Amino acid sequence: MATQIHPTAIIEDGAALDEGVIIGAYAYVGPHVKIGKGTEVMHHATVDGATTMGEANEVHPYAYVGGKTHDLKYRGGVHGLEIGSNNVFREFTTVHCATAEGMLTSLGDNNLILSYSHVAHECKVGNHLVMSSHSALGGHVEVGDHVNVGWGVGVHQFCRIGDYAMAGAASKVVQDVPPYVIADGNPAMVRTINKVGLERAGFSAEDISLVRRVFKTYYKEGLNRRQAAEKLKADSIFENTWVQSFIAFAESSDRGLS
Repeated sequence: MATQIHPTAIIEDGAALDEGVIIGAYAYVGPHVKIGKGTEVMHHATVDGATTMGEANEVHPYAYVGGKTHDLKYRGGVHGLEIGSNNVFREFTTVHCATAEGMLTSLGDNNLILSYSHVAHECKVGNHLVMSSHSALGGHVEVGDHVNVGWGVGVHQFCRIGDYAMAGAASKVVQDVPPYVIADGNPAMVRTINKVGLERAGFSAEDISLVRRVFKTYYKEGLNRRQAAEKLKADSIFENTWVQSFIAFAESSDRGLS
């Protein structure tokens, strides 16, 4: 399939478009952008900055991918944003480049970023994120795989959200959200395991039961993080991969757990 560029679109010199890329009416592609095969930048959308996009992405009308960082430490230059394949950026979403040389904002594959949502500088987003409308990731936020961020969620700078976790609508996330759980509220607190999400992801009933035991150990038994980890490491369930990843996430938390 040949590349298609609408005559009203602006493609700056230096931009690199792979075969099958579609650029709509009045769209703008900056001079440092590289766009992979089959990606569509729809009418009135913008891709700018030192942005590299993989294949088959969708940038919907009025989205701004590769914008200048909001960080006040910015001292000029054109900095990096890396995006994988099969991502969807709906209307009026914004994704910002990194603040300085040697830093990077990155998104993996198969992420769905819904209208009016924002991904800030130096965020690291994995794969299969569903990010609902009007939500925002502050600078340096890290998001794992298969995460669900509800409508209107705000995630504080430097927080992390683990794999298969969910942040409930309108939550204010100010501490790390461990894998496999649901956090909700203002400030967000871990309420329960993400049972429906785990079932949809193909977790077995046995694995979900083990995740529930880990959740109860951390959140229902009055133990601190060190005590909870020690108790689980002494149990045979520590052999389970999901249990190990939960504990590793908790032990590496700088901001504390929600």
